[in-house]
Amino acid sequence: MSSFDCTQKLKRDIVNSIDEAKFKLQTLSHEIWGCPELAYQEKQSHDTLALFFSNESGWIVESHFILETAFRATWGPFGGKEGDIVVNIGFLCEYDALPVIGHACGHNLIAEVGAAASIGLKGALEREPNCPVRVKVTVLGTPAEEDGGGKVDLILAGEFKDMDVVFMAHPAQEDLSFSPCMAITDCTVKYHGKASHAAAYPWEGINALDAAVLAYNNLSVLRQQLKPEWRLHGIIKHGGEKPNIIPDYTELEFYLRTPVYKDLSELKAKAEACFRSAALATGSQVEITYPNHSYSNILRNTTLENLYKENGKALGMEFKEVPNHFVGSTDFGNVSFVVPGIHPFFYIGSQALNHTAQYTEAAGAEKAQLYALRTANALAMTAVDVLFRPDVLQRVKEEFTQAKLKQE
Repeated sequence: MSSFDCTQKLKRDIVNSIDEAKFKLQTLSHEIWGCPELAYQEKQSHDTLALFFSNESGWIVESHFILETAFRATWGPFGGKEGDIVVNIGFLCEYDALPVIGHACGHNLIAEVGAAASIGLKGALEREPNCPVRVKVTVLGTPAEEDGGGKVDLILAGEFKDMDVVFMAHPAQEDLSFSPCMAITDCTVKYHGKASHAAAYPWEGINALDAAVLAYNNLSVLRQQLKPEWRLHGIIKHGGEKPNIIPDYTELEFYLRTPVYKDLSELKAKAEACFRSAALATGSQVEITYPNHSYSNILRNTTLENLYKENGKALGMEFKEVPNHFVGSTDFGNVSFVVPGIHPFFYIGSQALNHTAQYTEAAGAEKAQLYALRTANALAMTAVDVLFRPDVLQRVKEEFTQAKLKQE
């Protein structure tokens, strides 16, 4: 059988394997959707996914893997000959939710797509007993995308170092092979002043709220001098206790974003000058803290993107042009600098916007299933191209290396 015929047969087998599991996959997605859990607290979602893979034959499942709510499921090596190089294909599952509005970013569907793509690829390979390539499939459950960066934790633990290619897909309003995501860090700023009676002896106080307001306004003025694609936005989380008490404590939280990671340090320096000058002007003390992890921009791999589009179109996807605006940030960006991969976006049957109650409803609707499983098929088919089309993996890795050099 020719290489082309082999890949076409495997792709048909992927569709059959995922179709056979569609009811289990829908149940998986709905159970996660019905129990929204915040970052690093996804206990039930973790258990649901770990049980799903434990009930599938051939998977080695490691619960509470590195992180309390992370897991790893592996299958293989399969095919080839003993001693052959193993090609490790990775699929990622996210499953954390947002406060109050639950799965308004559709992470239940991300988890389903990752699970479906992995069992689709495994099922297809098992139907090819003379598979000439030695393959391993790894599924990582990655907590805390919305707040914290579980993927960064797993990167630091070395859990991506032996993967050759990694795949995941994110729900949106349309099918996109790529959409620009920004590097981000969040910043907490606390001002400490001195309380006093605001009417009787205000001169005895040091107004921490004045510092917070000045800092907010400083940043608003700074925006007009920033590069067009840079972003900073935030809130005053705590502004005082009562109007007749001069606030001795205030707190702000800001997000700082740039199109490429290396520019974040410059934006941080500008923002810190705004925060510190507000403290100086009011006589307050300022405390500026950053999280353990910042998120990188996504490193594109057009070789993988083009293969994904080719497979998606064959399944009926209608891809939009890559937008020229940024859609947010993700810790997949950090992964994309460690191992080649793609993070496409997919239509779920709704024009509702992410991070709204309407999107929560859409992510749990039966209508979304057709699109989620179609996306899983496209990802698994792209993995087949990486494995069986001559020189594809080499081209993927060469592009990855060159793209990294350009970002440094």
